[in-house]
Amino acid sequence: MEYIKRATAGVTATTDERIQQTVKQMLERIGRDGEAAVREYAAQFDNWQGDFVLSDEKRAALIAQVPEQVKADIQFAYQQVQTFAKAQRASLNEFEIEATPGVKLGQKVIPVSCAGCYVPGGRYSHAASALMSIATAKVAGVETIIACSPPKDGSIHPAIVYAMDLAGADIILEMGGVHAVATMAKGLFTGVAADILVGPGNGYVAEAKRLLFGEVGIDVFAGPTESAIIADDSADPMTIAVDLVSQAEHGYDSPVWLFTTSRQIAEQVAKIMPKVAADMPNHEVVQSAWDNHGEIILCESREECVRVSDEYASEHLQVIAEELAWWRDHLRNYGSLFLGEGATVTHGDKCSGTNHILPTKRVARYSGGLNVQKFLKILTYQEISEDANYAFSAAGSRISRAEGMEGHARACDWRLRKYFPNETWDFPVYQQKRYD
Repeated sequence: MEYIKRATAGVTATTDERIQQTVKQMLERIGRDGEAAVREYAAQFDNWQGDFVLSDEKRAALIAQVPEQVKADIQFAYQQVQTFAKAQRASLNEFEIEATPGVKLGQKVIPVSCAGCYVPGGRYSHAASALMSIATAKVAGVETIIACSPPKDGSIHPAIVYAMDLAGADIILEMGGVHAVATMAKGLFTGVAADILVGPGNGYVAEAKRLLFGEVGIDVFAGPTESAIIADDSADPMTIAVDLVSQAEHGYDSPVWLFTTSRQIAEQVAKIMPKVAADMPNHEVVQSAWDNHGEIILCESREECVRVSDEYASEHLQVIAEELAWWRDHLRNYGSLFLGEGATVTHGDKCSGTNHILPTKRVARYSGGLNVQKFLKILTYQEISEDANYAFSAAGSRISRAEGMEGHARACDWRLRKYFPNETWDFPVYQQKRYD
């Protein structure tokens, strides 16, 4: 492999440490002072001093401001997200088997009780993110869904409120940042604490979720948005450049990568990227992301492209190449895969139906993105008859003593003595005294 363009910068340890320390201090204070601390942070960061829980009246008034075409487009996206989520839910079933005569083993699929859905509202108004998290939780059967988004100019963006309402949010909080994440986790202002926190956010929001993990569940460990494109010599360099720029606009630190088997494609994309970036209204963001974090890697073969791509494990991965089925069958590490020129990442981000809350920072090596199953607990159960205890308690007893766990062994020994009082055993079975 050969770097035609290499990234020149990364997220510094100093930046990470600063964010970590700030978030840690905020969470500690909220844990100590509760709602009073949240009110102070809301005034400091959001210039907000009103009620946090969006009233039904204000919800309706904000929804009324949304143009009909915007509503129709959000409804279209909602239908796709909901349809895909329902198919995911249907793919996971409860079951019960009799593994051995007298031994019933089963699986229950139970949703969490409360989900906290964070919807970004800083540089952009992410109405689509509300659909991705809230609609998916709703399909999973979550009883209470709390959604939050930072207010601007006196309220959450009306389109975000419409998307939240359409997707099924039970409670909407006009609040953003670390204090919003902590509020949902701890049940402040609502009396209902979230079991899981989901949704994208900036570095501070991501760090708050990371530090709260364990106290609550989270969807993914998130970093800056990443996108990669795999291309062969059949690809259109202009399409590649347009798509890379479209993802670079997420932020100054959003990496975009091209892995290609064609030197001509690599050199042409490197040539036209600055021109496409300069044509953007937010060209300084795009240009910075490309200059500092963009890479073009020339690979000797499609097999090497797969190896390099799997090593990067990008959040979004496009394949603009021939024999799409081959790529689909060989690629392993990505958040979501976009096959063919017709499938741009924007489709997944906004309206195709697959979820856009995806793993970054190579987390795709071991985890997928947000899906219905994130809101579900896979619980197991067992029922063992007296007769089956002849084999199972005997095995449990012997294994427990091999591990040095006498109490575990005696629980099985008790059943052997109780269910088979006339049996003799070829291994030690403890005679537990009964206490009445």
